[in-house]
Amino acid sequence: MKPTNLVWLKRDLRTRDHAPFHAAEKEGIPYRAIYLFEPSVLRHPDSAPRHQQFIYHSIKELNKTLSLYKRRIEIFYGEAFEVFGFLTSRFNVQTVFSHRETGIELTWQRDKKVRACFEEQGILWKEFQRDGILRGITNRNGWDKHWFVTMAQPLIENRFSITDLTPIDHPFILPEGYQRKLEIYPSGFQPAGEQNGWEYLRSFTEERGFNYNKHISSPIESKTSGGRLSPYLAWGNLSIKQAFQHIKTHENFSTAKRAFGALLTRLKWHCHFIQKFEVECEYEYICINRGYELLPHKSDPEKLRAWKAGKTGFPMVDACMRCVTQTGWINFRMRAMMVSFLCHHLDQDWRDGTYHLARQFLDYEPGIHYPQFQMQAGTTGINTVRIYNPVKQSQDHDPEGTFIKKWIPELSRVPKEHIHEPWKMTGMEQNFYGVTIGRDYPEPLVNLQTSGKYARNKIWGHRKNQAVKEDNKRILATHARVI
Repeated sequence: MKPTNLVWLKRDLRTRDHAPFHAAEKEGIPYRAIYLFEPSVLRHPDSAPRHQQFIYHSIKELNKTLSLYKRRIEIFYGEAFEVFGFLTSRFNVQTVFSHRETGIELTWQRDKKVRACFEEQGILWKEFQRDGILRGITNRNGWDKHWFVTMAQPLIENRFSITDLTPIDHPFILPEGYQRKLEIYPSGFQPAGEQNGWEYLRSFTEERGFNYNKHISSPIESKTSGGRLSPYLAWGNLSIKQAFQHIKTHENFSTAKRAFGALLTRLKWHCHFIQKFEVECEYEYICINRGYELLPHKSDPEKLRAWKAGKTGFPMVDACMRCVTQTGWINFRMRAMMVSFLCHHLDQDWRDGTYHLARQFLDYEPGIHYPQFQMQAGTTGINTVRIYNPVKQSQDHDPEGTFIKKWIPELSRVPKEHIHEPWKMTGMEQNFYGVTIGRDYPEPLVNLQTSGKYARNKIWGHRKNQAVKEDNKRILATHARVI
């Protein structure tokens, strides 16, 4: 059999600034690009149809581009170990090229199993660094400097040769019903794919981004003035380096230096949290500070269901949950508030909500999601605990109630004087504005003053626990940055 190489695509669904494609071309051996829909990964509680649809439509777009070279990304539905077993039995596979995946423990264990298979067969697996994330480090000494050096490196100019390889005839085809679901792409989601990622990036630097700082906390204004790059970065339609260099070198940078600089800072923090998760992927299910495993919570399935359904009785919390359920996106401030409300005011364990929001976020990135979720839940031991008051957030960031009324039509006739605390309306006012609290819209699940005081005493009191103090030393030694 003639030698063959493989490019294994994961969260890097693009054709530009792509190291595995570049290396495969340089090798000079015919290669095929593949993507695996793995049933075990799809069944994991963090996975959702919207993620899979975004991936599928990103691949469809890539295949249009690659068709110019008579190439395509070939899709397999099966476990990685089985798919690679089939491919290595059919082809004389020499090298597999891919980016390193900073994923959950499930994919890390899969990779170790696949690597053992490759080594047994003498197949070389070349993995490339992703977005300045380093594998195998035990502390953060010098990490900041390394990241900036990486961001300053030239973008990879990918060029593709024309191939005469025919598609692989294989048994790992997408089930018919599943493929039909993947073909559907809800209009309320950001459109998938590399070209759409570039459209959002260019529109930010050319027009949308000038008010980035001003509107960053508003759930309405941030929809247009925010970067809105997160799904394209999460699934690799854009690399962090592409976004960083485009913004940094854009002709409008000097005009909007403060706004553009703020987004560059957030690109850096994006990688900072992914690096944390790369070092300790058990953050998916274990408290960052192990001392918080001793912190009790009031398990209340009814409150949890109300939070997930957007029926807590607090308009801003409910509007945000309904919005992210329908569109896959909400701005960072509101994400933080939703998690804080769940973990502090409702006193639920962070693990009871983390998978739900993972499935709602179109831009779900494990390395961002779990460390950030725990930061807002107050289980890191080293970060300031923020217990958001959803009424104050509502008053500050949606003073007219425009966002609330968009997502909670039950309250559409309520004036701004009452929209943030509708339960305070008199019976006559409720009748006049066409909503009965407790029937058309829920009563508040908790008393904010009582729940807030309880949460503050509980979480701040636990920081004094000796187990928390001891584990803080480990966390700081591992993740504190020495530039």
